[in-house]
Amino acid sequence: MSLSFHFYILVLYLCIIIPTQCLGSICLPKEHVALFIFGDSILDAGNNNYINTTTDLKANFWPYGETFFKYSTGRPDDGRLIPDFIAEYANLPLIPPYLHPGYNRYIDGANFASAGSGALDETRPGLVIDLNTQLNYFKNMETLLRQKIGEKEAKEMLFKAVYLFSVGNNDYNILFSTNSSVLQSYSREEYVNMVIGNLAIVIKEIYKKGGRKHVFLNLPPLGCLPLVKAMTPEKANPCVEEVTSITKLHNEALPKALKKLESELKGLKYSIADFYTFLSERIDNPSKYGFKEGKIACCGTGPYNGIYSCGGKRADGPKYELCRNISDYVFFDAPHPSEKAYQQFAELIWSGSPNVIRPHSLKELFDH
Repeated sequence: MSLSFHFYILVLYLCIIIPTQCLGSICLPKEHVALFIFGDSILDAGNNNYINTTTDLKANFWPYGETFFKYSTGRPDDGRLIPDFIAEYANLPLIPPYLHPGYNRYIDGANFASAGSGALDETRPGLVIDLNTQLNYFKNMETLLRQKIGEKEAKEMLFKAVYLFSVGNNDYNILFSTNSSVLQSYSREEYVNMVIGNLAIVIKEIYKKGGRKHVFLNLPPLGCLPLVKAMTPEKANPCVEEVTSITKLHNEALPKALKKLESELKGLKYSIADFYTFLSERIDNPSKYGFKEGKIACCGTGPYNGIYSCGGKRADGPKYELCRNISDYVFFDAPHPSEKAYQQFAELIWSGSPNVIRPHSLKELFDH
């Protein structure tokens, strides 16, 4: 008998004896659900390592990654990000960046997120993987998946999968960080509608490919980030309301848009994770949640350590400060929370605290 026949018998045996689902020649636990990740630096596992972009949009140098990985992975953080914790809770391996050479285990999912990207193509064009390009990567992956495991199996896998989004942060931040004239052409409401409109188009396209279960992080209080406060320290007590106000408009418009999509797309499930309230509470009351500092970043320089100089390789020059104990800080660098903050958030949205995620917890979406 041939070796391939013995292999086939082994696969069949495993699929019968152990409660599994078999995708082609690959057998997985019955409860296996893939995780697909879209968005910006809140979720980027290192895709920007593999594109031609500026050092400002990379995190592939020390001290990034030093808390958990002990080396820089390209994650804009001292350690793990929200999807890393979710993968752990869902019994998945860490999902590498989609552009990582040789990565093709799409049965676990894929991470398309890119630091600095937005929903709009005009947000840092040519320097990031914008949301539409992330969608195109997803479609390319879907084609490869169908070829590898079969049409029916790929469709079923994408139907069961969970899709995680963090979109919009940079579309709004760039308005204030580059003296953009965009808001002279559009009202704030019109601009928010463009951002959410682009996101809605992407959701519809993923839906066409089978995607039904979507999770969205709403926007954090952008005017309270050390990065934003350092740009206008005279206004930053406690936050720059001009910036936070557009965040609030986005967070009010997002559930309305998703409710409309739910009525249009049969079987669509969605949840909104309240990143805004979660982060606001830790900025205002850090000691209540096990932190010592909520307003100053651990790594950076200038007011609030909000000048984006962590690691000394960015355009701001080599000088920066690094705190002794990162776990004391809500923010690791000027725009990004620390691993400890991300872990707290991931735990809350996984276990389903209704004041943080609704209407479904992540666990519920993975289980059903």
